[in-house]
Amino acid sequence: MATTRGTHAKPPETGRRHRDRKRTRPVAPEAAHDFELLREMLLIRRFEERCVELYSAAAIRGFVHLYIGEEAVTVGVHHALTEQDAVVSTYREHGHALARGIPAEAVMAEMYGRVSGCSHGRGGSMHLFDAGRRFYGGNAIVGGGLPLAVGLALADRMRGHDEVTCCFFGDGAFAEGEFHESANLAALWGLPVLFVCENNLYAMGTALAREHAQTDLAMRAASYGMAAWAVDGMDVHAVEKAARRAVTSIRAGNGPHFLEARTYRFRAHSMYDPDRYRPKDEVAEWKRRDPIAILTERMQAAGPLDASALKKLEREVTEEIDHAVHTAEQAPEEPVESLLRHVTGRHEEVPS
Repeated sequence: MATTRGTHAKPPETGRRHRDRKRTRPVAPEAAHDFELLREMLLIRRFEERCVELYSAAAIRGFVHLYIGEEAVTVGVHHALTEQDAVVSTYREHGHALARGIPAEAVMAEMYGRVSGCSHGRGGSMHLFDAGRRFYGGNAIVGGGLPLAVGLALADRMRGHDEVTCCFFGDGAFAEGEFHESANLAALWGLPVLFVCENNLYAMGTALAREHAQTDLAMRAASYGMAAWAVDGMDVHAVEKAARRAVTSIRAGNGPHFLEARTYRFRAHSMYDPDRYRPKDEVAEWKRRDPIAILTERMQAAGPLDASALKKLEREVTEEIDHAVHTAEQAPEEPVESLLRHVTGRHEEVPS
């Protein structure tokens, strides 16, 4: 079923288990959970802000697509998943990787192109990968992860497993043929796939209404016979609740589900993008719906978060990122002798 129609040119109204970290202070279970949500969103935000500094200093190279502003989506969704579930990501993936539990030092080392990176320095920003955590990329091709997600879900089902495969993608990928083929097959075969569309209103520089005749993506996804609904992607509590509802239904054998997380990236499409296609007042309006600020204000109003606790949380995150940068800078690059390892289809001279 699809809900919440409209182009949503304005922000919607307000509405793990993986890292072994020290909790800021002993609190009630609900408050402790909020501390974990806040810490993960802060880690993603501060990690990417550091990446901006490093990129500007030419310490890291290549394409870099920032997730700043969208942190509530990945953090909320990941708290509905287990370690056994599979995750397929996009080229805007730093937040997905960190929320999945890939250590910050492994992600940062990959940004630096060092062998200690999660892809051994060969993938960089767009190709983070960790098979041990069932994190299957990182894909530079728009929509390229969608068929992979269907294949992973089919493989799990054929093995008799009950894992869910979660596939993140953007509103631009929704317009690609891969989405429609993948949605059709997943629904036809009743596969355990959670499709999470991070609708940030722009496919690179193309506004949603210029790309889609019908901008209610959840309603369109429902036409494939799957349960589908929209959620406020700036509210981590709303995202987690929606994701838990979807995952529970998928595990019960109700086939694929679709979440349209209505969100917004605060930065340009990539570090190369001059970002001249978005009205400044639109960007400013969405920044007032900062997911980190929303959760922080809720926690402060409820009592568990005071200025001292927030400062300590920020310090812990900064120390983790400082350590990640230090270890990345000290890590070796791949030896030239091994550059052809894992390379398929390379040309080899035929002896005369």
